[in-house]
Amino acid sequence: MDTELVKEEAKSATEPLIEGFIPKLVGKKIVIPLTTGGQPVTGTVERYNPYEILLQTTKGKLLVFKHAIATIEPIDVPKKDFTL
Repeated sequence: MDTELVKEEAKSATEPLIEGFIPKLVGKKIVIPLTTGGQPVTGTVERYNPYEILLQTTKGKLLVFKHAIATIEPIDVPKKDFTL
């Protein structure tokens, strides 16, 4: 399979999230349950890119890879702010 085609497909799959939901989370506190289970990660979104989200937690900065995220739940944010 052509690597350029794979890159383009990956980009098109993540663009709606990058342009819609995730930018609204910068500076907001969120809870992220991971696909591996265990304790969910809670923190404030500092930055993001197509593959990672950087959080400020009570223990310091934490880089979460998006493929490990089960869900993202904003804390104390009106639902009307997150319609796509």
